[in-house]
Amino acid sequence: MHELVDKMKQYIFPAISTYYKEPMVVTKGEGKYLYDDSGRQYLDFFGGILTVSMGHCNPEISERVAAQVKTLQHTSTVYVIKPMVELAEQIAAIAPGKLQKCFFLNSGTEADETAVLLSTIATGNDEIVALRHAYSGRSALAMSLTAHAPWRQGRGLWANVKHAHSPYCYRCAFGRTYPNCNLECAKDIEELICTSTSGKIAAFIAEPIQGVGGFITPPKEYFQEAVAIIRKYGGLFIADEVQTGWGRTGGKMFGIEHWGVEPDIMTFAKGLANGAPIGAVIATPEVADSWRGPSVSTFGGNPVSMVAAQATLELIIKKDIPTHAEKVGARLRDGLLGLQEKYACIGEVRGMGLMQAMEIVGENKTPAPDVVLKIFEKTKELGLLIGKGGLYNNVIRLTPPMIITESDVDEAIRVFDKAFASL
Repeated sequence: MHELVDKMKQYIFPAISTYYKEPMVVTKGEGKYLYDDSGRQYLDFFGGILTVSMGHCNPEISERVAAQVKTLQHTSTVYVIKPMVELAEQIAAIAPGKLQKCFFLNSGTEADETAVLLSTIATGNDEIVALRHAYSGRSALAMSLTAHAPWRQGRGLWANVKHAHSPYCYRCAFGRTYPNCNLECAKDIEELICTSTSGKIAAFIAEPIQGVGGFITPPKEYFQEAVAIIRKYGGLFIADEVQTGWGRTGGKMFGIEHWGVEPDIMTFAKGLANGAPIGAVIATPEVADSWRGPSVSTFGGNPVSMVAAQATLELIIKKDIPTHAEKVGARLRDGLLGLQEKYACIGEVRGMGLMQAMEIVGENKTPAPDVVLKIFEKTKELGLLIGKGGLYNNVIRLTPPMIITESDVDEAIRVFDKAFASL
């Protein structure tokens, strides 16, 4: 292990960071488990950063991918590719509202960037409203959309992005308490547009639940208020479903469906293909048709990734994953709330479905990232893998493969109880 870690330090950019004091070398994945180079098994409650939706190396997906690799691996978008067209049709059939036409790419970064580009073409405007605490990816434009200082690296960030206040109720920027807050965070978007833009915007891009931001979950009325303001000033609404899509939030296929608004554009990646590289944008015909091109995506629509996504989506539908995530997620939420009653350092439990988080704090809500690191080491020692996030790195994020059972949830809660007690 140490030799491999040393080689990584020698040959991989140091910007690629790893979890744990002693980086973990992963050699195998199977269902809800990962295995290290010593053969030890871990219950995976981070799922490759919300990507392994149907379990590691799911045989029903892997077999179809293997067959496609032996048939046709690559052509690019200059030819008609049956799996790409079929997947676009499948997504259009379940997407909310009038969303119909797809553009396939390789990652969430590319999807968000393409969606923003599309919005500028469709509206003729070039200013974008994003949210503080948002994360959109690694390219220059995606980092411009992102509102976490550590993730905004380098120069040349796009000046035409304006960041509105996040609906972060636990740390309300206005010092208010929901529901007696008059949705100040949403209403402030209008003043932001009137004071920080030309008054004509291309789009508002937002995650239904903010992922890297620490699973910040808005009040149920937030998006109705915010999107109405955006449309008043000529903007489109881009729902960033890179982390929230495909049943993850429970009860619905897409996170935005919980909030009662219809996007003009929606972006996907991660859980759509269970780990195969993919990104996607879907838009209404009117918006999609405004882009007359020409354009190409060399690896977007790759037949191998398309088949992986088809197989994943078919399993999600067959197993009714949104309902399962709602049921098992409710048990996870109850367990986390029970822990919150026992341990004062758990400031808030939030999220939906199988996208749950604990914000870890000291006195007066002071962020406690040092405590998170201790919990990380202890849960790993006890055989549980978890994620983290938030602007202050003080949020524990839990996003297991959506095939987990209630007994898996009970095991995770048992481990957490031991870990917090050890503090």
